[in-house]
Amino acid sequence: MQVKRRLLLAEDHQEVLAEIVRLLTADFEVVGDVHDGISLLQNAAELKPDVVVTDYRMPGMDGIEAGRRLLAEGSCKAVVLLTLYGDASLAQAACEAGIQGYVQKLDADRNLVDAVHAALTGRSCANT
Repeated sequence: MQVKRRLLLAEDHQEVLAEIVRLLTADFEVVGDVHDGISLLQNAAELKPDVVVTDYRMPGMDGIEAGRRLLAEGSCKAVVLLTLYGDASLAQAACEAGIQGYVQKLDADRNLVDAVHAALTGRSCANT
């Protein structure tokens, strides 16, 4: 039996969080969920997930800054940014921060699972 990779989720809208959990639980073990950037940093330091899926806009700290810090601190192996925005400059900022995946929420049902798998194999967000 293959061990599922551990995932921590950061999303401040409960309905969206429930949908993300539904999409990811078949392939990954969701070890926690948080609703703001500060809690994300604290929980990731404790839980040491393999990957973090984080919303871009959330209270306390945006997902790009949180992702940059998580990767610098070694709190996870990969970060995937989930956002409503399809802005190319936002995707570029995520890549420059070291974030491995970038998925628009409207495309999550088609792309999120693949983006998480790709991030865990070391592919950059430019490839997801």
